[in-house]
Amino acid sequence: MLILVFIIFCPLIFGSKNLNLFEGYWQTSSSIVLVKECNQELCAFIEEITIKGIDESKQLLDINNRNKSLRQRPLIGINLLKDFSYPDQNIKTLKNGKIYDPGRGRIFKSNLYILENGNLKVEGCFLRICGHEEWSRLK
Repeated sequence: MLILVFIIFCPLIFGSKNLNLFEGYWQTSSSIVLVKECNQELCAFIEEITIKGIDESKQLLDINNRNKSLRQRPLIGINLLKDFSYPDQNIKTLKNGKIYDPGRGRIFKSNLYILENGNLKVEGCFLRICGHEEWSRLK
Protein backbone atom coordinates (compact mmCIF):
# COMPACT_ATOMS: atom_id res chain seq x y z
CA MET A 1 0.00 0.00 0.00
CA LEU A 2 2.82 2.41 0.84
CA ILE A 3 4.45 1.76 -2.54
CA LEU A 4 1.19 2.56 -4.33
CA VAL A 5 0.88 5.89 -2.49
CA PHE A 6 4.50 6.72 -3.36
CA ILE A 7 3.94 5.91 -7.07
CA ILE A 8 0.86 8.12 -7.20
CA PHE A 9 2.26 11.14 -5.35
CA CYS A 10 5.94 11.05 -6.31
CA PRO A 11 5.44 12.82 -9.65
CA LEU A 12 3.37 15.51 -7.96
CA ILE A 13 6.01 16.17 -5.32
CA PHE A 14 9.21 15.84 -7.33
CA GLY A 15 8.03 16.42 -10.88
CA SER A 16 9.14 19.43 -12.81
CA LYS A 17 6.86 21.41 -15.07
CA ASN A 18 5.87 19.20 -17.99
CA LEU A 19 5.53 20.65 -21.44
CA ASN A 20 1.99 20.99 -22.65
CA LEU A 21 1.06 19.36 -25.93
CA PHE A 22 1.62 22.53 -27.98
CA GLU A 23 5.10 23.40 -26.72
CA GLY A 24 8.21 22.44 -28.62
CA TYR A 25 9.83 22.79 -32.03
CA TRP A 26 7.61 22.40 -35.11
CA GLN A 27 8.44 22.10 -38.80
CA THR A 28 6.12 24.27 -40.92
CA SER A 29 6.02 24.37 -44.70
CA SER A 30 8.75 27.02 -44.71
CA SER A 31 10.30 27.31 -41.26
CA ILE A 32 11.08 25.85 -37.87
CA VAL A 33 8.99 27.40 -35.11
CA LEU A 34 9.42 27.23 -31.34
CA VAL A 35 6.10 27.20 -29.47
CA LYS A 36 6.34 28.10 -25.79
CA GLU A 37 4.76 30.07 -22.96
CA CYS A 38 5.10 33.86 -22.96
CA ASN A 39 3.38 35.84 -20.20
CA GLN A 40 0.67 33.20 -19.68
CA GLU A 41 -0.03 33.01 -23.41
CA LEU A 42 1.14 30.64 -26.12
CA CYS A 43 3.62 32.14 -28.55
CA ALA A 44 5.42 30.76 -31.61
CA PHE A 45 8.74 32.23 -32.70
CA ILE A 46 10.31 31.61 -36.10
CA GLU A 47 13.70 30.03 -35.39
CA GLU A 48 14.86 29.17 -38.89
CA ILE A 49 13.71 29.62 -42.50
CA THR A 50 13.85 26.30 -44.37
CA ILE A 51 12.98 27.30 -47.94
CA LYS A 52 15.75 26.33 -50.36
CA GLY A 53 16.80 28.59 -53.22
CA ILE A 54 15.39 31.81 -51.79
CA ASP A 55 16.81 35.27 -52.25
CA GLU A 56 17.92 35.61 -48.64
CA SER A 57 18.30 39.38 -48.86
CA LYS A 58 14.54 39.71 -49.41
CA GLN A 59 12.96 36.54 -48.06
CA LEU A 60 14.47 36.82 -44.60
CA LEU A 61 12.71 40.15 -44.05
CA ASP A 62 9.04 40.70 -43.29
CA ILE A 63 8.57 42.37 -46.72
CA ASN A 64 4.88 41.47 -47.05
CA ASN A 65 3.80 43.10 -43.80
CA ARG A 66 0.88 45.47 -44.27
CA ASN A 67 2.57 47.82 -41.82
CA LYS A 68 5.29 49.41 -43.97
CA SER A 69 7.39 50.28 -40.93
CA LEU A 70 7.81 46.54 -40.16
CA ARG A 71 8.90 45.42 -43.61
CA GLN A 72 12.60 45.63 -42.82
CA ARG A 73 12.44 43.50 -39.66
CA PRO A 74 13.89 39.99 -39.84
CA LEU A 75 11.45 37.07 -40.02
CA ILE A 76 13.63 35.13 -37.59
CA GLY A 77 12.33 35.90 -34.11
CA ILE A 78 8.83 37.02 -35.11
CA ASN A 79 6.06 35.76 -32.82
CA LEU A 80 3.33 34.27 -35.01
CA LEU A 81 0.67 33.68 -32.31
CA LYS A 82 -1.38 36.11 -30.25
CA ASP A 83 -4.31 35.88 -27.82
CA PHE A 84 -4.05 32.14 -27.14
CA SER A 85 -4.27 31.55 -23.39
CA TYR A 86 -1.59 29.18 -22.18
CA PRO A 87 -3.32 25.77 -22.14
CA ASP A 88 -3.56 23.25 -19.32
CA GLN A 89 -1.94 19.85 -19.75
CA ASN A 90 -3.67 17.52 -22.21
CA ILE A 91 -5.74 20.25 -23.90
CA LYS A 92 -5.78 19.43 -27.63
CA THR A 93 -7.77 22.37 -29.02
CA LEU A 94 -7.25 26.11 -28.67
CA LYS A 95 -9.65 28.54 -30.31
CA ASN A 96 -10.15 32.25 -30.86
CA GLY A 97 -6.54 33.35 -31.06
CA LYS A 98 -4.73 35.10 -33.88
CA ILE A 99 -1.91 34.10 -36.19
CA TYR A 100 0.40 36.22 -38.31
CA ASP A 101 1.04 34.89 -41.83
CA PRO A 102 4.35 36.39 -43.03
CA GLY A 103 3.68 35.20 -46.59
CA ARG A 104 0.63 37.41 -46.80
CA GLY A 105 1.67 39.99 -44.22
CA ARG A 106 -1.68 39.66 -42.45
CA ILE A 107 -3.11 38.57 -39.13
CA PHE A 108 -5.95 36.03 -39.17
CA LYS A 109 -8.28 34.59 -36.57
CA SER A 110 -6.86 31.22 -35.64
CA ASN A 111 -7.51 27.86 -34.02
CA LEU A 112 -4.96 25.22 -33.06
CA TYR A 113 -5.52 21.46 -32.87
CA ILE A 114 -3.25 18.62 -31.76
CA LEU A 115 -4.10 15.78 -34.14
CA GLU A 116 -4.12 12.06 -33.37
CA ASN A 117 -0.84 11.64 -35.30
CA GLY A 118 0.81 14.21 -32.98
CA ASN A 119 0.95 16.96 -35.60
CA LEU A 120 -0.32 20.47 -35.01
CA LYS A 121 -3.11 21.71 -37.27
CA VAL A 122 -2.85 25.49 -37.51
CA GLU A 123 -5.97 27.11 -38.87
CA GLY A 124 -6.30 30.69 -40.11
CA CYS A 125 -9.72 32.17 -40.83
CA PHE A 126 -11.04 35.23 -42.62
CA LEU A 127 -14.78 35.90 -42.89
CA ARG A 128 -15.66 32.33 -41.82
CA ILE A 129 -13.45 30.85 -44.54
CA CYS A 130 -10.61 28.88 -43.00
CA GLY A 131 -7.45 27.39 -44.40
CA HIS A 132 -4.97 25.30 -42.49
CA GLU A 133 -1.45 23.94 -42.44
CA GLU A 134 -0.20 20.90 -40.59
CA TRP A 135 3.03 21.31 -38.62
CA SER A 136 5.07 18.28 -37.59
CA ARG A 137 6.88 18.04 -34.27
CA LEU A 138 10.68 18.03 -34.32
CA LYS A 139 12.58 15.96 -31.78
